[in-house]
Amino acid sequence: MRFSKWHGLGNDYLLVQRAEVGTPLTEDQVRRLCDYHFGVGSDGVLEVVSADGDEAEVVIWNPDGSTAELSGNGTRIAARWLARRSGADTVRIRVGPREVVGRMRGDQDVEMDMGAVDVEEPERLDVGGETLEFTPASIGNPHAVVRREPEREDLLRLGPLIENHERFPERTNVQLVRVDGPSDITVGVWERGAGETLSSGTSAVATAGVAVARGWCESPVTVHLAGGDLLVELDDSMQARLTGPAQEIFTGEASEELGL
Repeated sequence: MRFSKWHGLGNDYLLVQRAEVGTPLTEDQVRRLCDYHFGVGSDGVLEVVSADGDEAEVVIWNPDGSTAELSGNGTRIAARWLARRSGADTVRIRVGPREVVGRMRGDQDVEMDMGAVDVEEPERLDVGGETLEFTPASIGNPHAVVRREPEREDLLRLGPLIENHERFPERTNVQLVRVDGPSDITVGVWERGAGETLSSGTSAVATAGVAVARGWCESPVTVHLAGGDLLVELDDSMQARLTGPAQEIFTGEASEELGL
């Protein structure tokens, strides 16, 4: 199985073309590929179902074998791969029923139209022996945004508890956010199906959307993540544009001994 490995601010993905594999990937194959000790190692897999000119359809896999409705980093990676393949500066990536448009900006940056951020009213959640206020948000996938100092110890403790809380029957992504200024936030990310990650594009968009909707910040918002910074622009209807890098690390082929 041939693949290329990419990252968006340290959030790494393997990109695999179904046309080369011959059959759709399975949950077990994805889990083995993503294992850092017994496989190649990654935060997820981008399975390119089809690619025609400047359009491609992609399945986004989490390392636990579940699939994601959307990934800001994953779609930026897929967009750069497709732009290189097609020679186009603007490409379209389909993930399930959603389509996002990516525009190449320099050697590594990709600007993505991510769609609208749906921000709900704040709620309270009893978890980990305390009551937390969080703001639900969605950009095709669910997010729980907590305004709290993004200490790693708290993220590792609260992330899995919130992700798997009964309030979220499909589980949720979790963000701890600190407001640093009128257009700056720092975010700790716990991804559904992946755990702690250095960066998450949809988390950046969802958290920036909450920050703007709740009056913490004004657009554009610079989102500081453990892996680096992403820029999120939001218009009056909460349509989001995400800009950040996507970089290829290497290409390779999984050994037959991996049993894929």
